[in-house]
Amino acid sequence: MTEKTRYFVLKQKAVPEVLLKVVEAKRILDGDPSLSVQTVTERLGLSRSSFYKYKNDIFPFHDEAQGKTVTFLIQIEDEPGLLSTVLNTIAQFGANILTIHQTIPISGVATLTLSVQVLSTTGDMSAMIGEIEKKQGVRYLKILGRE
Repeated sequence: MTEKTRYFVLKQKAVPEVLLKVVEAKRILDGDPSLSVQTVTERLGLSRSSFYKYKNDIFPFHDEAQGKTVTFLIQIEDEPGLLSTVLNTIAQFGANILTIHQTIPISGVATLTLSVQVLSTTGDMSAMIGEIEKKQGVRYLKILGRE
């Protein structure tokens, strides 16, 4: 019986250093195909075996998100204009908002579920998420899924 592939979305600080080095090695090799894997892995202090073991299993979120629908769960304070600010941030990054659901605020906090389509013109999704998280009144942001 074949095991179903499962995916996880992690913040960079939760990713082991070896995996971050694999991502960096892939970026360098994509930028200069004349370099050998041996050269790049030695430069980064990464074993070739680790590179080959993980190279097909890790990638920056924004690189693989195009054409996908990403669903976010966001908790925001009940402040006039805050929802508009969050939606405007998504629009500024060029993503297409597909659905919005907001609960009635309880104890001054509302929960949003947003489905966002990532287009070829969409900017860096990690930067977009970071911008939303920095907004005053945004208490929590979690990626629920990606299709």
